[in-house]
Amino acid sequence: MNQDQMIQEEINAPKPIPRYGKFDVLARQGRARRGVLHTVHGDIQTPVFMNVGTCAAIKGGVNTMQLRDLDCQVELSNTYHLHLRPGDRLIHNMGGIRKFMNWDGPVLTDSGGFQVFSLSSLRKITEEGVRFASHIDGKRIFMGPEESMQIQSNLASTIAMAFDECIENPAPYNYVKESCARTVRWLQRCKAEMARLNTLPDTINPDQLLFGINQGSTYEDLRIEHMKRIAELDLPGYAIGGLAVGEKTEDMYRIIDAVEPYMPQEKPRYLMGVGTPCNILEAVHLGVDFFDCVMPSRNARHGNIFTWHGKMNLCNEKYAEDGRPFDKDCGCPACRHYSRSYVRHLIKAKEAVGMQLAVMHNLYFYNNLTRRIREALDEGRFEEFYQKYHIKLGERSED
Repeated sequence: MNQDQMIQEEINAPKPIPRYGKFDVLARQGRARRGVLHTVHGDIQTPVFMNVGTCAAIKGGVNTMQLRDLDCQVELSNTYHLHLRPGDRLIHNMGGIRKFMNWDGPVLTDSGGFQVFSLSSLRKITEEGVRFASHIDGKRIFMGPEESMQIQSNLASTIAMAFDECIENPAPYNYVKESCARTVRWLQRCKAEMARLNTLPDTINPDQLLFGINQGSTYEDLRIEHMKRIAELDLPGYAIGGLAVGEKTEDMYRIIDAVEPYMPQEKPRYLMGVGTPCNILEAVHLGVDFFDCVMPSRNARHGNIFTWHGKMNLCNEKYAEDGRPFDKDCGCPACRHYSRSYVRHLIKAKEAVGMQLAVMHNLYFYNNLTRRIREALDEGRFEEFYQKYHIKLGERSED
């Protein structure tokens, strides 16, 4: 029996009903959904924003104990970076990423597929996988579907993402078509390998969930066909990848709008790497459940603050003697205890605590945004909430 036959046999073999991975849709308004995903590490209330800790830490000095105070539900870490350092086997030996970083909630790990895109000058793609040159020391490494699943199994995350190719926008139609077909084959290999890994005696999390990723650049027909193909694999969840990587915002919304009707209704939908508060509101309006983005922490470190009255550039002179909090209606630690003037001073003086306070505020804002979206859906007033904020949150604050 060859490898392809073995993979197909594993995919087609009858499976026991999993204990975790069930997604319940609790409320709908239009295409927007309020749901809950049941995982071995706790329930995830959706829509949800996942806080990005690339190397098992939030940039800006926010630790996992503080994440709880910021209403974080899910922490997200990077498979590629953790594989390079400290090493996924080390993290396995330390009890998995949750124990390693002292986080008791769910963790999602990406697959390394985004580095196929972001490290384009250091990689070579073949049917087997991708050869990289490490961005740290130039060391040659190889990652394919099996290797990505093995690394993520060592990390013992709650949700593992399938290995895919994130295609730049724009890209030639024929290349995208070929890449989509290869990504389907890689997904089949990911599913088979995860099924194998979850039976091994030294696997820390045998209830790890696998999400597939939809690709197809900005071509609606390729996106739809690819979504149909990967939906046949009946995975616990599905993501829309390859957006917010150079295309216009209108094209991103157009692709979500085109793909969403072909995504399984009973499975969570994850828009990868997106985005602004306005992007999140718009995508929820189109039926998306999961989000992640480095924007809240990255922007905060440079003094760019998100509030319910719009965006603030804290470095502006007008805030130099402003004794108010970022947002009077915010319950984050920064807004409860510190002024715009003080945090502005700290950031301009390059004091680490200034970046920390700004990051804590922005993460709290994003987590609070999705909480308020859930409440609006629970109470049947999401459309009103959407109309009130979907433009306002992207405007410059005049307060």
